[in-house]
Amino acid sequence: MRRPRPVDHRLGVGARSNVTHCIEFYRMSESNPAVVCRGVRGATTVSSNSRADILQETRRLLAVMIRRNGMEARDVASAIFSVTPDLNAEFPALAARQFGWMDVPLLCTNEIPVPESLGNCIRILVHWNTSTPQNEIQHIYLKDAVSLRPDLSDLDPVNWDELESWIQAYSPSPDNP
Repeated sequence: MRRPRPVDHRLGVGARSNVTHCIEFYRMSESNPAVVCRGVRGATTVSSNSRADILQETRRLLAVMIRRNGMEARDVASAIFSVTPDLNAEFPALAARQFGWMDVPLLCTNEIPVPESLGNCIRILVHWNTSTPQNEIQHIYLKDAVSLRPDLSDLDPVNWDELESWIQAYSPSPDNP
């Protein structure tokens, strides 16, 4: 006989606690032991500290990360977005919300202001539940951020027009969230 799902009454009737969520994920990974949480990194740069530039370049970076790795929002455990201290016009995590990542925990933070480090830079670390082996994860570095990890930046060319079309199709419309 199956026991009823525990309820954390502090969260409200029927709400799942973090413990319950972890137990359910553990059970799911027991049936497929290859499912683990992997980090997928990416970085890009923007030309200016403007809301439009930050959101556009974050959407592009996230779109390439999603497409190259085959990520689905339902498999994303969380994501951390960081910006260099010269960027403060918008939270880059808003780009993920615009992709419909409403249930994914997101965090924005500032990079350490190391002298002579790359400026106008946005970095993303996605924690992804996947069976993809670590050596097959594709980390994405675009624009001037290629200098951060040139060893990981040998990508096939990106068709930016096609990518923008994909972003429009992938993003929920205001009428259909």
